[in-house]
Amino acid sequence: MQTRGKFFDLSMLRFAAVGLINTAVGSAIQFGLYNLGHCSYWFSTAANYTLTSILSFFLNRRFTFRSRGRASAQAPRFALNILVCYLVSYKLAKVLVLKLLSGCTQTVAENIAMLTGMAFFTCLNYLGQRFFAFRERRSRRGEDGI
Repeated sequence: MQTRGKFFDLSMLRFAAVGLINTAVGSAIQFGLYNLGHCSYWFSTAANYTLTSILSFFLNRRFTFRSRGRASAQAPRFALNILVCYLVSYKLAKVLVLKLLSGCTQTVAENIAMLTGMAFFTCLNYLGQRFFAFRERRSRRGEDGI
């Protein structure tokens, strides 16, 4: 059982465990498409997050945040969170890394941007899932017998 209101709690450790699974699968997809399949930066990263987000929704909903809310209400918030985190993280990463590594080849810079984007995404995604996608509404006074 997690304590509401605390930022660092058991949900963060469970999120990390789920994240390890998603990172392993997603990295294989993302870097495989980019480096072996010669797909673009945006296609490779989008394929990663599209495919792994489905697994992430179910694992984080039940295991990480132990949510009892309606999945039909949480799924759109989860999808919006993933989309916003993805766009912000990977755009920011690409802009920053391409500026910092302007002397490197595009392939090297974009591989580093993908790693950086993964780190940005992880941080933003945890916050978004915890405080937006799977937030629990507080019960109104009197509904829970108080």
